Amino acid sequence: MPDPYHYAIIARALDAIEQQPDLPLEEVADRAGLSPAHFQRTFSAWVGVSPKRFAQYLRLDHARELLAQQTTVLDASHAAGFSGGGRLHDLFLRWEAMSPGEYARAGEGLRIGWTITPTPFGPAVVMATDRGICGIGFIDQGEDAAVEDLRRRWPRASYVQDDAVAMLAEGAFSRQPTRLHLLGGPFQIKVWEALLAVPSGQVTTYSQIAAAIGHPRAVRAVGTAIGRNPVSWLIPCHRALRKNGALGGYYWGLTRKRAMLAHEAARSDHRRDIADVMREPSET
Repeated sequence: MPDPYHYAIIARALDAIEQQPDLPLEEVADRAGLSPAHFQRTFSAWVGVSPKRFAQYLRLDHARELLAQQTTVLDASHAAGFSGGGRLHDLFLRWEAMSPGEYARAGEGLRIGWTITPTPFGPAVVMATDRGICGIGFIDQGEDAAVEDLRRRWPRASYVQDDAVAMLAEGAFSRQPTRLHLLGGPFQIKVWEALLAVPSGQVTTYSQIAAAIGHPRAVRAVGTAIGRNPVSWLIPCHRALRKNGALGGYYWGLTRKRAMLAHEAARSDHRRDIADVMREPSET
């Protein structure tokens, strides 16, 4: 997992770049509180490309370009079966959903362990049942507020602070196979399932997700379900954009959404560049 400290630096840099997209590297570094050389190294270690190239991915024009050229085409069979080009998000081996009865009982009878843990996108509260991770929320307004925000989703469950959950979180954010226990209603589960079919480095739209789950007119309801995603980052709701390429909302803040999208797009392009080099015939 990348050093979680780096995200605090990245977030300050994002704020500076958002205010002035053409800001020189030296000034961005100064606002991040680092020397230009240290900033360059830290930035590249976090995302794998230079700050200048990363800044290109932050602009709205790039989101529109992604939407035009790299958007994932979802359809009902793809979303339901993860067939063809679709697949479960590359973090996961397996996931389960609550039964409708369990969901209706608002978590009654469930034991949910939780812990505070560092992540590449800032500190987060992570929650898990014995079947897998069920909640991730980033901490922006204090630990208590983040814990309470997730607890409100399943008010009748019993909660206990459990350091063992930190091991699950470490594995998930280090891209190790991870089990999820999704706690949501049937419609929400369909939306989250469709999001899991969107590969890293690509994006989709709310209307495409609505069509994929067989409810093409339910765009607003899809947006609500995306906002209720309890497992931020792992279920990639940050990959859902408006039809015009605008970022739309994000429960954990647009700065973090920009960072996630740019992080994935830059790494995806970097991997393609390496693959292209490897395929090139060597000179004799």
